[in-house]
Amino acid sequence: MSKYIFVTGGVTSSLGKGIISSSLGKLLKARGYKVAIQKFDPYINVDPGTLNPYEHGECYVTEDGAETDLDLGHYERFLDEPTSQANNVTTGRVYQTVINKERQGDYLGKTVQVVPHITDEIQRRMRLLATENDYDIVITEIGGTVGDIESQPYLEAIRQLRWKLGSSDTISIHLTLIPYLKASEELKTKPTQHSVKELLENGIQPDVLVCRTEKHLTKEIRRKLALFCNVNINAVIESIDVPSIYEVPIRMMEENLDKIVLSKLKLNAGSRPDMTRWKDFLEKMKHPHEEVEIALVGKYVELPDAYKSIHESFIHAGTVNQVKVKLNYIHSESLNARNIKSKLKGMHGILVAPGFGHRGVDGKLEAVRFARESRIPFFGICLGMQIGVIEFARNVLGLKEANSTEMDELTPYPVIDLMEEQKSITVKGGTMRLGAYSCRLDKKSRAYGIYGKEMIRERHRHRYEFNNDFLELFEKNGMKAAGVNPDSNLVEIMEIPDHPWYVGVQFHPELKSTVMHPHPLFVHFVKAAILQKERNTEDSQKVASVS
Repeated sequence: MSKYIFVTGGVTSSLGKGIISSSLGKLLKARGYKVAIQKFDPYINVDPGTLNPYEHGECYVTEDGAETDLDLGHYERFLDEPTSQANNVTTGRVYQTVINKERQGDYLGKTVQVVPHITDEIQRRMRLLATENDYDIVITEIGGTVGDIESQPYLEAIRQLRWKLGSSDTISIHLTLIPYLKASEELKTKPTQHSVKELLENGIQPDVLVCRTEKHLTKEIRRKLALFCNVNINAVIESIDVPSIYEVPIRMMEENLDKIVLSKLKLNAGSRPDMTRWKDFLEKMKHPHEEVEIALVGKYVELPDAYKSIHESFIHAGTVNQVKVKLNYIHSESLNARNIKSKLKGMHGILVAPGFGHRGVDGKLEAVRFARESRIPFFGICLGMQIGVIEFARNVLGLKEANSTEMDELTPYPVIDLMEEQKSITVKGGTMRLGAYSCRLDKKSRAYGIYGKEMIRERHRHRYEFNNDFLELFEKNGMKAAGVNPDSNLVEIMEIPDHPWYVGVQFHPELKSTVMHPHPLFVHFVKAAILQKERNTEDSQKVASVS
């Protein structure tokens, strides 16, 4: 029978429930348990697919095509296992299911209410992963903060489920903040006491307190928290601020979080988890041999979480290459033909990020042209690949009015066009090409050399595609299709072989990069950036010697 761990947050949002859940999951998996993590979000959107990245960060896409919360990216990066539609549930999806059942007459004319109908549906989904899979432990993260109106049905569902299953099959972990008052130089426990009181008013007694803090907790503070929050003193866990999220599993292991959890669930702790490979990764990450600078050109750069998976992929790839990747976030709307050289000069690589809509496209076109003509390593992802195609059509093929029909429906040269199955769709939510699709690589391509195999599967999230009517013209002039979908013949990868490193991909490789398995495209792009840095150094030395 599966065991259930519920993770709630208090005092303030953005404390890192996803990182704590991922870290605990990593430790439990390292002890030999089969673990799954799921996220329950209290907003009424059915999924994050229609949310602006400024609202909620990136939209993470799973193998089966679910548009989900970015925390699922953390789950995958830490556990090194794919998630699915069942791993992310929103209030909108819960209500949608209940309302559909009511319309179908499933409730036999009864009045449909939050309790029991909504809370029953929440409980069903909380247990769905364990029902459909043979997991030993399911960790459920509840979005938002205890005390939020929208979170109350979830807390009631947890209360009911804990009552049904018993204390040895479920535990509650409450993540809270211990603020430090600089003026008095002391940590304050009162906000946590109030947060736990709020939780108790909802019928939930936390079993473990995980305390975010910028200063170490003294024994006296731990004793005080234990006494007034009614938990064992050894279940007061310190989660001190660390430079990298990847250090958190080690800190939690040192605090015995996994051991305490297993004890409360009456499961065998066994031997200490083997975190050797994880520690090796941390050691390399902390001690890079050098630094490379890569420009990330996008239009949501004010909020780095909009490109969270790309950022993490560069950490993974940089560690493999034993370099620190310094990402320079550059707003595409700030770029133009006059300033492009000054903005991007000295960069060792240029990545043009994914996105939707025409805003900032002109700046991205300038960035791609600069990378191509200056022979700087270029990596285009999704829209970034499409921008690369448009730039090549305009400046190499001479098709000055070439464009995507997303930006200009009347372009005479639609080198990027709406996918055929998308042309009749007007509703936006969940209607794109989503999830993992196969791609066959040209054995003569750079991509084949990077992947080392002919067939790959990558995740997608797009409506527009390369227009194959123009493929012959592109290939005659130096831009090649390096990968195509074997079923639809859609172009997945475009390359310029006569360039140090120019790769554009229609899919999102960043969604499959993990700590244990960094994505090969990012690894090789960083290698290309290292070589570019060496070329820049050699050129500088030549100029210095001549002068």
